[in-house]
Amino acid sequence: MAYDILAYLSEHPDAQDTLQGIVEWWLLEQEIKSRINQVERALSELVAKGLVLESKGKEPQPRYRINRRKIKEVKILLRRKDRATPTIDDV
Repeated sequence: MAYDILAYLSEHPDAQDTLQGIVEWWLLEQEIKSRINQVERALSELVAKGLVLESKGKEPQPRYRINRRKIKEVKILLRRKDRATPTIDDV
């Protein structure tokens, strides 16, 4: 948490806020940045495994969707409850 606060302040050196504002704005921004990186890595892995398809159209950002040909594999992966953190390597 301290790291996230410092990261925000280093990017916004003139920032100041209340405890509530820090939680709602500063930390939320840091969480979003972190999540974007995590989601990007996860999508890359899912695409590499063929479970998710990436399509590039006229828009600058690609779109992602499930690979319907792999739906059974996806469902098997999602049903695995005996492991704390299933990964796509389990399929």
